[in-house]
Amino acid sequence: MQRIAARIAIGLTALFLVSACASMGTNNASSSNAEVEKLHELFHEAWERDLRENPMMATYQGDDRYNDTWGEFGFDVRTRSMEADKEILAKLEEIDRNALPEDEQLNYDLFRKEYESRIEQYGYREYLIPLNQRGGIQTLGQNTRYLRFDDKKDYQDYIKRLKTFDELMDWTLTLMQKGVDEGWTQPRVINERILPQIQDVIVEDPTKSDFYSPFRTLPDSLSDTEMSELRSEAARAIKTVVMPAYERMAEFFENTYLPASRPAVGAWSMPGGREWYAWKAKQYTTTELTPEEIHQIGLDEVKRIRSEMMAIIKQVEFDGGFDEFLEFLRTDPQFYYEDPQELLEAYRAISKEIDPKVVPLFGKMPRMPYGVEPIPDAIAPDTTTAYYMRPAPDGSRAGTYFVNLHKPESRPTYEMPVLSVHEAVPGHHFQIALAQELGDLPNFRRYGGYTAFVEGWGLYSESLGEEMGLYEDPYDKFGQLTYEMWRAVRLVVDTGMHYKEWTRQQAIDFFMENAAKSELDIINEIDRYIAWPGQALAYKIGELRIKALRERAEGALGDDFDIKGFHDTVLGSGAVPLDILERNIEEWIDAEQARLRD
Repeated sequence: MQRIAARIAIGLTALFLVSACASMGTNNASSSNAEVEKLHELFHEAWERDLRENPMMATYQGDDRYNDTWGEFGFDVRTRSMEADKEILAKLEEIDRNALPEDEQLNYDLFRKEYESRIEQYGYREYLIPLNQRGGIQTLGQNTRYLRFDDKKDYQDYIKRLKTFDELMDWTLTLMQKGVDEGWTQPRVINERILPQIQDVIVEDPTKSDFYSPFRTLPDSLSDTEMSELRSEAARAIKTVVMPAYERMAEFFENTYLPASRPAVGAWSMPGGREWYAWKAKQYTTTELTPEEIHQIGLDEVKRIRSEMMAIIKQVEFDGGFDEFLEFLRTDPQFYYEDPQELLEAYRAISKEIDPKVVPLFGKMPRMPYGVEPIPDAIAPDTTTAYYMRPAPDGSRAGTYFVNLHKPESRPTYEMPVLSVHEAVPGHHFQIALAQELGDLPNFRRYGGYTAFVEGWGLYSESLGEEMGLYEDPYDKFGQLTYEMWRAVRLVVDTGMHYKEWTRQQAIDFFMENAAKSELDIINEIDRYIAWPGQALAYKIGELRIKALRERAEGALGDDFDIKGFHDTVLGSGAVPLDILERNIEEWIDAEQARLRD
């Protein structure tokens, strides 16, 4: 652990140079206040622009000002957006950073990094791949469940969106065609998953469409006449605009896009793809680690975790080797439910069991609750075991822990405790809900994030299951190790496919050889990494850093180490790059030591 953590520390980017604030007199304080005001005016200007340019993002944030539009489309719009980003960065440079208080210097630096990253991103062509098997315009109708409908205007705005859906589709197909022209597409194996999704969206009866779901139950405040008019208008828009647009997409996808898909699965197979992947690795991990270095860290972690797994196999006195034990876990009926509803109820029961167990480990709990719901049937066959959806910032929607009930016979029970602490409590729900409740943070920090921190925290939370007594059964402990192995394997197969030219089958075989996850889950995971290059690297790199920082704090504070204080400090600034997290923990250690001396 220490050797690997040291390698990560060496690779960490010197992203931000945050100097200590000198004591300031009255004039300097006034200067600071003026600079803080300018800084937050810029934050507000940039946030408002983002909402205008991304109406669906505004809708999900609970801001209804742009609910009647999908936004503007075109390559000229993209160019204007890039120029506006550069202008924001130029305005930021005009603000005197040294005159800012220390917390505002952090805001300044994080904001600058975000816009520098945006501008760098314009140099790559990932925007030419606007969809994958986990989401895109073909799954847009499913998002209606997350929209807020309070009054007649909300429904009218939504209908206006439906009436211009063909414009959104035209832009999507334009991007996809340009992607074909420039060699930037999803691999064929991914696009073969997407085609049935498009075909499933197309329905003859518009009232059977997901887009119609908000109109199935209308508020009592509407008259019968209003309800009838809204339903009729929505059905007409879906039938005459939305469905023809999907029919055009299906034809284009089957006849043009799918045949042009690249055969190789790795990013390296696209023009400039290897350089793009190296950039994505740095973005997702917030480090300067190269794909080669990350690959080796993954191999080292696989070896370490494998030895701990072997100890469990010995403990349960299994008669056979590692491969046989994995096969036993994948196939023995004692580890699986047959009924999807029973599986859902089991997930809910585990979540209720976990909730009180986090109290000794955290000083601050989120006010926002969460629920456990099934992943929609339409996407369940093509997505992973579970995921978390953040609560609405305005409090209108709780957090949601989505679990996959498709083929329950492939969802092992020994994975359920570790999965739940990662996706819900104290994992993503704690981290995201607490960040949203940090009212003194600018919006770009409250609602943004760094994958290495967010997913690193989720994976670190899995280790807390042991402290909470969730893994008393050795099979549950093996499940936790399986999940840790899963993230270590990610480092190997993601870099393997996208940088070292591994085939999809090589990646599947390596995964199967080292983790007890079912073959269905493994294939879905591998295809996720193919469609989303670099994202999977963030988990293990972030977790290793948080664990290393905890070890450092425990070593420095000894018996006076306060686990509640450590966790509250980790989560107390929202999602930050790993070097900023390290600085926060160092400052907390110093403060704790000073308090103990006094």
